[in-house]
Amino acid sequence: MELWMSLKSFYGRCSLQTWVYRIAHNVGASHVVRSRRLASRLVDLETLEAGISLVHAEVQVDRRFSVTILLNLIHQLKPLDRQVILLYLEGEAAGPIAEVTGLSAGNVATKIHRIKSVLKQKYVKGAADATT
Repeated sequence: MELWMSLKSFYGRCSLQTWVYRIAHNVGASHVVRSRRLASRLVDLETLEAGISLVHAEVQVDRRFSVTILLNLIHQLKPLDRQVILLYLEGEAAGPIAEVTGLSAGNVATKIHRIKSVLKQKYVKGAADATT
């Protein structure tokens, strides 16, 4: 097709064979350049999966680090507060926690709210201290 489109530009300054060769060469070179340009934008599946698993691993490390910090903060609480928040984190409701601790259910709910606020403040303060 390129040959037919270029036919009007053939002036006979070289042999027909040389002219055809140059057109074929230029078409081939253009194809190689285009395919390399396209290949540089494409990513193979293995590279993509490796990138995803790397991001997933970083998230897992961040999560484990955050959990470790949170557990350290919980262990700094008073024994009753520590018992209440650990039972809460295990999925217990205020009623069963009240039975275990001897507190009223309303008092347990209030303690949970206050403990969560204290833990949040200490966690954020620790993160702020780590960046300065």
